[in-house]
Amino acid sequence: MTTLDRTVPGELGLRQPRARRRPVLPIIYWLVIAITLVPIAVMVVYSFNVAPNHRITYVWHGFTLDYYAHLADLSGLWQAFVLSIVIAIASGAISVVIGTPLALALERHRFWGRRVLTGILFVDIAAPSIVVGAAALSFFLSIGLNTGVTTILLVHVTFNIAYVVVTLRARLSGMGTALEQAAADLGAPPVSAFFRVTLPLMMPGIVASFMLALAMSIDDYVITSFVAGSATTFPLFVYGVKTGLPPQVLCMGTIIFTVGLLLAVLNGALNRRTKL
Repeated sequence: MTTLDRTVPGELGLRQPRARRRPVLPIIYWLVIAITLVPIAVMVVYSFNVAPNHRITYVWHGFTLDYYAHLADLSGLWQAFVLSIVIAIASGAISVVIGTPLALALERHRFWGRRVLTGILFVDIAAPSIVVGAAALSFFLSIGLNTGVTTILLVHVTFNIAYVVVTLRARLSGMGTALEQAAADLGAPPVSAFFRVTLPLMMPGIVASFMLALAMSIDDYVITSFVAGSATTFPLFVYGVKTGLPPQVLCMGTIIFTVGLLLAVLNGALNRRTKL
């Protein structure tokens, strides 16, 4: 066989035939993006719309910032919003404190019951919200604990721990143990190696898991409705309005979305800095 016979067609300057384009996946991709982002865009835009009778209308009546300036004027809305934020921050922090050592134990150590514990965490994620809410309510009633802010916090910590552990285990699986072993070889005690090496490397995962727990807590309605008692969170307040939503609800939603977006950007920047 001559050299010419062995030459790849592309090496002779011949154009390779293009693969057949399949538009199905791009169509599905942009459809999912539209379904996700269009409602959010509508919420943001109409939070600046003049609303006759102080009820949301999707006919544009003019631009205004009055509803942002008078968020606290709507009775019960601000209190519900603040309660949701407080519960979300508290449950996220507690979940991270509990979930971090649990994730380390599950990912780095082998012990009896490890698979059972992993299965329980995934069942917590997969279980329908209505089942979790009903089970939590039954448990609290059986021990005589009155429903309210305390029970909401306990339930949110319960389902947030699973998300924190899954997120941190993903981070730990990609880290490896080479740097920790190097620290040990250089004489660092285990506690010092954890705080100086392991914890900084885990920090992007910790921030991400806290943000996820924050979002899950603020967003939850079904489970919270079972154990809220007389307490009213932001989702419960929104669902309880039966005569048309006030525009302040869209303002609150826009604020929550904006803060979440900023936190996501900061977490991405932290991840990039860590990789560098």
